Amino acid sequence: MSLEEFYRHFRWWMDPDDGRALRRFNAIVSFFEGRDVEASRILDLCAGTGIAGVAATKALSASRLTLVESRGEDIEKVHKWIEIAGIMPKLRTIAGDVLDLPSLVGKHDLALLWGHTMPHFDPFEAVRLFSGVASILSEDGAFFLEETDRIKRFLYGSAYKDFLVERKTQDYTLVSLHEGYDVCRGVERRGYYRLPGFEKIATMELRPWDLASQLALGKIFFKKVELITPSEHGLSEVSEVLVFKRPNKKIAREVYSDFQNSL
Repeated sequence: MSLEEFYRHFRWWMDPDDGRALRRFNAIVSFFEGRDVEASRILDLCAGTGIAGVAATKALSASRLTLVESRGEDIEKVHKWIEIAGIMPKLRTIAGDVLDLPSLVGKHDLALLWGHTMPHFDPFEAVRLFSGVASILSEDGAFFLEETDRIKRFLYGSAYKDFLVERKTQDYTLVSLHEGYDVCRGVERRGYYRLPGFEKIATMELRPWDLASQLALGKIFFKKVELITPSEHGLSEVSEVLVFKRPNKKIAREVYSDFQNSL
């Protein structure tokens, strides 16, 4: 059961034909228009349809946009977003794993990981991700990561449930069940099922990240770390955004190499 099958049922607001996604696109443009960032080369990681990468490219008048995405079904929709944005960047799309980033792309000025993607990475993979990103950024480069605090939601908001209704549509309901926890990797296993019929769609291994852990991890590989909350940026379609600037490239390359060699 593939990641593509999972996201075929668990849709995030990123399809250019979805009005909610268009509102989110405009919000991302507004977010980056208000940032003190200069970037001519933008890298969108786990890009999906490219909604965030195109929005940042438009806001910052960047000339080059690179998308890295393992799912080929969504990535072709980036052309529609470019049409909507009314821009003409030099576009490169890469079907690959962001954990192999230094072997996939060259130097960029701005990297994005947008759309609450961190649960797909266990702590060891997160180290590879952060060190890989830092190693390919320019000296004054920046890494913007949109996330939310799941520990806060689970412990204090009682959002965690063994059985959870994830999505409801006119055609089906998607539910998930707790099916185990890997102590060594710090990930929960959840089974996703389609109702009616209780058809299993996927088994996912997910890490319930909190924001503080990601900020601390980023501080190892970047000299400047910042958290921008929704109350600060004022955009309901954008969550918390973690900002990492000025990469420690020597440390990043050493750590990335060590983690690659230990696999």
